[in-house]
Amino acid sequence: MTTAHNTTPQYPFTAVVGMDDLRLALLLNAVSPAVGGVLVRGEKGTAKSTAVRALASLMPPVDVVGGCRFACAPAAPDPGCPDGPHQAAAVEERPTRMVELPVGASEDRLVGALDIERALSEGVKAFEPGLLADAHRGILYVDEVNLLHDHLVDLLLDAAAMGASYVEREGVSVRHAARFLLVGTMNPEEGELRPQLLDRFGLTVEVAASREPDERVAVVRRRLAYDADPAGFTAGWAAEEDALRARITAARELLPRVTLGDGALRQIAATCAAFEVDGMRADIVMARTATALAAWAGRSDVLEEDVRQAALLALPHRRRRNPFDAPGLDEDKLDRTLEEFGADDGADGDDDPEPDGPDGGPDGGGPDGGGQPPQDGQDGGPQESSAAQSPELPHQQERESAEGPDRPQEQPAAPEQSPEGAPAAGGEKAAVGATEPFKTRRLDVPGLGEGADGRRSRARTAHGRTTGARRPHGALGKLHLAATVQAAAPHQRARGRHGRGLVVRRDDLREAVREGREGNLVLFVVDASGSMAARKRMSAVKGAVLSLLLDAYQRRDKIGMITFRGTGAELALPPTSSVEAGAARLEQLPTGGRTPLSEGLLKAHEVLRVERMRDASRRPLLVVVTDGRATGGPEPVARAARAARLLAGEGTASVVVDCEAGPVRLGLAGELARDLQGTAVTLDELRADSVSALVRTVQGNRKAA
Repeated sequence: MTTAHNTTPQYPFTAVVGMDDLRLALLLNAVSPAVGGVLVRGEKGTAKSTAVRALASLMPPVDVVGGCRFACAPAAPDPGCPDGPHQAAAVEERPTRMVELPVGASEDRLVGALDIERALSEGVKAFEPGLLADAHRGILYVDEVNLLHDHLVDLLLDAAAMGASYVEREGVSVRHAARFLLVGTMNPEEGELRPQLLDRFGLTVEVAASREPDERVAVVRRRLAYDADPAGFTAGWAAEEDALRARITAARELLPRVTLGDGALRQIAATCAAFEVDGMRADIVMARTATALAAWAGRSDVLEEDVRQAALLALPHRRRRNPFDAPGLDEDKLDRTLEEFGADDGADGDDDPEPDGPDGGPDGGGPDGGGQPPQDGQDGGPQESSAAQSPELPHQQERESAEGPDRPQEQPAAPEQSPEGAPAAGGEKAAVGATEPFKTRRLDVPGLGEGADGRRSRARTAHGRTTGARRPHGALGKLHLAATVQAAAPHQRARGRHGRGLVVRRDDLREAVREGREGNLVLFVVDASGSMAARKRMSAVKGAVLSLLLDAYQRRDKIGMITFRGTGAELALPPTSSVEAGAARLEQLPTGGRTPLSEGLLKAHEVLRVERMRDASRRPLLVVVTDGRATGGPEPVARAARAARLLAGEGTASVVVDCEAGPVRLGLAGELARDLQGTAVTLDELRADSVSALVRTVQGNRKAA
């Protein structure tokens, strides 16, 4: 297979070892793009991107109108195409495009740029297409999609919902079709995805590196061979690639003739209802996926096994209620639901082939096989064979030698549990569970920042309400039309203006200054000492911190967590975008010992110093969760006060969550808040629905604002 532009050949799809669920999901989208794309979740270094990039070479070529920058179909060109109208235009065949959207792309790069200067002065729509136009009728791939900025996510949602992209600048607009297969990869450790975008992915799969030595050897051997001779390695897999490409074409041709019977449709509806997914998109995606599975297996009827596999691919990411819920389905519940609403139209699953036959795999292997459910839940690890292989294809022996038993999904080690309230080893008390999280009031950093887009504190952003105008720095952003006209108006006579057109020069252009909200670094400093160790009290504290973590997730913040107890403080969670990691650390937090408050504050000072060097524009918010007591070491109270004043002197915005309980209160948390030049709130006041929780901005050091 020749590669255009003498670029390095893409790693072959059929050479990918294991990851059957991922390859099956990608292949189903190749058969039926209406399935809606794939979200690939997994740890780093698991070949997520390699498999996705290899998909493009398997997609059938597309016919386009010759010379059209927007890939219009000759049989049905877009009537509103900016390059149209297309009349008797030549037809060109080109490979299916895979367009990558960088996480740091600008809005203009995604949707295209409109030359406002020419639009005002000449009245023409000079439009430079963006990535959405390039991806039309192809694949739009977003690596690390969970790190995509909110304003780009909004544009993706609009395009996915309407099948078109709109570029509007002060009344001048351009529209073009934008229908694409959306594929994203993400590492959950770096943060979760917005629910609206999560729902736009048709399928989701979990991938993890194999723990089987033979499997890992095969991965390394193939990768080294590819790096040494990409062209030769690719040529060695050409037969498998051609066979798989032919099977995709055959499945596409069969797809319109596949029948989705009433029984299978009833199972789909019952499954979605049983797992309480929101809306009807899940039902539609499951129906399309089950139909594609049948076509992939070479059948014209949808069987129960297709419905089951469709549920395992289409529902896990739709049943999550909050970011702390683990994706996945209860397979026993799924089987009970399918059995209860079994098909009665002759297309039941009683005659299903054995899923683990000699030619098994995610496609069932044989010509009559349906999709094979993943083993052990949503493990995403390698199965017994390759989804990409037809029976007895070359390299089969190498693949079989690399196979091993499925690896059970690993769970994080839980701390040793002690009897109710009993101390664990070392004088600690065992970790207790958190109370139910609640909606918290918003805690802001004072002043006006310039950090990454988010939903917490006021900031100058590319989106939001317009507060003024300025000369553009570099490329023009959002045009401020009134300010531009006001700047150009005094010079019209000197510029020899004639007619109705406005003579606009580059120096006249003004861009809008907008104010929106930014995401912050929320650093939690949690008191885990013996004074906090009462079971009910610590459960309430953990519930409050969990609620604040959920709030940080919704406001697109980074989070970090420091705990202090005994004789020192520990950075339990380095600053990250993953609130799931924060929740896991909180759940395992033991308590006991003295209260080294000063050590916790000094550790916070060090962490914030490092983070300022990494990202000076992201402003921190320090949340200290304590009763204010300080014990251990010489002059613990005075030392804690000095550490607090050190943080205040650097302008760190702070809030102290006062956990003191009981009829007699010392008010120590309030004194700590004064030293921090911040605000103290009780656990009750932290609730958004509390009568006492009026909206207040965290009081920080105004010198830094």
